[in-house]
Amino acid sequence: MERFKSNRGAHINSGYDATLDEPPVYEETNFSNEEHRTVRPSVMSAFGHDTLDRVPNIDFYRNAGSLSGQRAVRPSLQELHDVFQKGPISVPETVEDDCEKSDGTPSEDLESAVPLDSSKGAIRFGWIRGVLVRCMLNIWGVMLFIRLSWVFGQAGWGLGIVVILLSCVVTTITGLSMSAICTNGVVRGGGAYYLISRSLGPEFGGSIGLIFAFANAVAVAMYVVGFAETVVDLLIEHNAIMIDPINDIRIVGCITVVLLLGISVAGMEWEAKAQILLLVILLVAIVNVFVGTAIPATEDKKSKGFFSYQSKIFLENFTPDFRNGETFFSVFAIFFPAATGILAGANISGDLRDPQAAIPKGTLLAILITGVTYLGVALCVSATVVRDATGNRNNSVPLGTVCNGSSAIACDFGYDFSSCEVESCKFGLMNNFQVMTMVSGFGPLIIAGTFSATLSSALASLVSAPKVFQALCKDNIYRALHFFAKGHGKNNEPIRGYVLTFIISVAFILIGNLNTIAPIISNFFLASYALINFSCFHASYARSPETFCVHPFKRWRPAYKYYNMWLSLFGALLCCVVMFVINWWAALLTYGIEILLYIYVTVKKPDVNWGSSTQAVTFVSSVSNALSLSGVEDHVKNFRPQILVLTGSAQNRPPLLDLAHSFTKNYGLCITCEVFVGPKSEVLPEMNAGMESNQLWLVKRKRKAFYAAVACENFREGTETLLQASGLGRMKPNTLMIGFKKNWQTAGKDEVQSYVGILHDAFDFEYGTVMLRMDEGLDVSHIIKAEDEMLKAAKEQRENEMMANGTKGKGLFRKSRKPSQQVLTTRVSVNGVPPQIAKMNEKLMESSSLFKKKQPKGTIDVWWLFDDGGLTLLLPYILTTRKKWKDCKLRIFIAGEPGRSEADKEEMKSLLHKFRIKCSDINVIDEIHIKPSGDSTRTFKEMIDPFRLHEGSKDTAHAEAMKKEHPWKITDQELSNFEEKTNLQMRLNEVLQENSKSANLIIVSMPIARKGSVSDYLYMAWLDALTRNLPPTLLIRGNHKSVLTFYS
Repeated sequence: MERFKSNRGAHINSGYDATLDEPPVYEETNFSNEEHRTVRPSVMSAFGHDTLDRVPNIDFYRNAGSLSGQRAVRPSLQELHDVFQKGPISVPETVEDDCEKSDGTPSEDLESAVPLDSSKGAIRFGWIRGVLVRCMLNIWGVMLFIRLSWVFGQAGWGLGIVVILLSCVVTTITGLSMSAICTNGVVRGGGAYYLISRSLGPEFGGSIGLIFAFANAVAVAMYVVGFAETVVDLLIEHNAIMIDPINDIRIVGCITVVLLLGISVAGMEWEAKAQILLLVILLVAIVNVFVGTAIPATEDKKSKGFFSYQSKIFLENFTPDFRNGETFFSVFAIFFPAATGILAGANISGDLRDPQAAIPKGTLLAILITGVTYLGVALCVSATVVRDATGNRNNSVPLGTVCNGSSAIACDFGYDFSSCEVESCKFGLMNNFQVMTMVSGFGPLIIAGTFSATLSSALASLVSAPKVFQALCKDNIYRALHFFAKGHGKNNEPIRGYVLTFIISVAFILIGNLNTIAPIISNFFLASYALINFSCFHASYARSPETFCVHPFKRWRPAYKYYNMWLSLFGALLCCVVMFVINWWAALLTYGIEILLYIYVTVKKPDVNWGSSTQAVTFVSSVSNALSLSGVEDHVKNFRPQILVLTGSAQNRPPLLDLAHSFTKNYGLCITCEVFVGPKSEVLPEMNAGMESNQLWLVKRKRKAFYAAVACENFREGTETLLQASGLGRMKPNTLMIGFKKNWQTAGKDEVQSYVGILHDAFDFEYGTVMLRMDEGLDVSHIIKAEDEMLKAAKEQRENEMMANGTKGKGLFRKSRKPSQQVLTTRVSVNGVPPQIAKMNEKLMESSSLFKKKQPKGTIDVWWLFDDGGLTLLLPYILTTRKKWKDCKLRIFIAGEPGRSEADKEEMKSLLHKFRIKCSDINVIDEIHIKPSGDSTRTFKEMIDPFRLHEGSKDTAHAEAMKKEHPWKITDQELSNFEEKTNLQMRLNEVLQENSKSANLIIVSMPIARKGSVSDYLYMAWLDALTRNLPPTLLIRGNHKSVLTFYS
């Protein structure tokens, strides 16, 4: 929202321009991307009259600092609502980012970005080349040619179909969830990380993004090692080994990954061309399998278990035959990684022409095509190959020979493989991983298909890892990794990310054996799938009517409608189950890493706000809890201080805020309040501008409090509004906290009357009241203002120096020269200020941080003189439970009758014991009734003398006239009527001086002034006399309703 400044009631919006008395003008606007757009300063042609209002337009909803560099700005509500100002209102049609809190580069906001022109070098893919091809290549892995036949041999084609369908169910549900998320707004680069982080927030996105990028980097090594093993097997077969098998795998793997890196760095266009070539090879290999099954079997193939299509073989292979300790779940765990790879297209979302349309269409179609292919190939092999075969042609027998055992079916086709019952055979579905090569029409094509499957998956992972990692680094969630955010070239290629991925993959290739790391990689991918499903469910749940959200206004409005929130939740749970099925320790390790990263990001609190569904659900839960509380009556056992603190701006009176925060932190509600006094047209802009900054200041200082502000004609009216309207339901303030008005003797009578009136209002509204007095004062606003001015001047000076030197303001290793807060405070205190005032400012700043520090060993002295329901006792007890106050002991002081000190002490001791409140000492003061000293009386009289009427020496008529002229002054009659109460305040101060002069904090029962009987100035004199020349003192008066109980 734009900020407005007061200018004698006229609002100036720096982002808007309109000429009120002229006809519409059409003009050309040049944008940063060299695009020309026609804009219209008025809408006369639409409505028939000139108006500042604008018709709806997409430009109003763009973010400032977008790639286009421009954002249209609608007229403000104040400009439309305020009194008509004659003449032009200066408001430009567009606004540019001021780059504050940025690195000087426009944010990559694709919602407002104009599509890049591919003719200028930037490559953008459609749904076929960008998503469909990549997903198919990634899903069609080596499993298709090497392990699929073994899976169906173990599970039979009955359970084998279940294995494939279950895998497809997981990926399809994830695809549906991903489609819904993709179509709920414009998608940037970052793939799974972007989808999860923008839905669930940076905590989930940052944790899964890092392990997902790492998983892709290690997956490069896994696929390349698979390719290298196949090559080394061929070298061994042709007796062409270089050193030894392990080192040969390392050599071939490193050479391969260097070549793949060269293709990737060359650009997305070259990488896409390589993928097309690999796809053609892979398709030819798959067709080769289908063709091979239709070719009549040769004797050599028959000896190896291939008999072409036979119904008996198909029926025999229907039932499972698990061997060597395998089960359905272990077989499923081996196959499932073959079904992964559905995020290959989403991972390059930043390089797609239309990610919203391409990702759903390409991903779901890829799942369908690859699922059908897996089923087709597996069923064809199951109908043509027996489970066991010797590979020996001498095992042929006459047709019709009767055989026994599981291999008896082969006798019907002229071969006896019964020897496989007693010794292991090398051929058949259960024994030979190269069944596809044997079945195919041309064996070398299967080897080429295996090469294509491994290299395409490796290439896809090599591209995905840097893209996801770059998006993660751009969001600056992990500040140490921001170095890798930089892109190069017109396609913003993450060259640094490619190098890092290359280093990681080479490191794992040198290991040579990835059997241990493979389950972890699969679990990393599954964790991503689970969170994508959960993101869809969470966003749907946050907008559903049963969670008290208003459906039409929620941000969750996906264009893709074929999803269900409960299906997404089921998909998330299914992914979690599959993780444990694949490998339980790898699943636990994955969860452990994710939780640690989640905690790290949560603690660091990255400065991002993406409007996640987590925020929506938090809001929903808050409203629901507040409503449920409204139906419950208050109970003394559930009382907690909920404090409304009159601090002004959140940072103006630190001791008030710090003490209030100590009372309410983790217990109750704290609202810091400010009243803007003056005409609303003048103060509203300032108030609106400060709402967010004050709340952010509280969050930054880790103060669990809210900021509230009102604008009124006078201070008392504003405070009265806050007292009545603050809070929500049961979450409503019950205690007012205010600072002592130190300058009451020099302030005008209106200010004093307003201040005392606030206290009367608090009592009328049955608020507990807390007043803090510190001799140095509380208000540091004048020092903060001076600091801000110095900071601004220092910033301007630095900018001028940098411009003069021709240096940039930021750099990777440039050290910040921002002066510290302490140095600034010292400068403010001494520069251009008289020494006496400078010394006062230093003392004020020192005292303002008193309650921020850990309190030294000492006491909190509680003078519980009047029973107010227990608030005077409860608040200091809460302080002793805080870390900063744990070394302070409670000392209780009570008033007692002469001669009954011990009895009064025992009664109080018994009461505290029942309240379960520990104190170090109980003191009974039985000398309070004594008259104050002459010095105290003389000081008090001097204090109130300027505010006395002195009507006693005048005649009656003259006295009455004086009362009417100065009704606020203290009369002689009033002093006489309240002489005892006046003496009590002076005597209490003397007793406080004697007993509590060294206390860390003094808490005293606040005296009450009866309305209409005690004048405002006399009441202020009482408060002043009571708390003068003491350590920090709190005057407390509860609302005389019990806040403590000894019942269970």
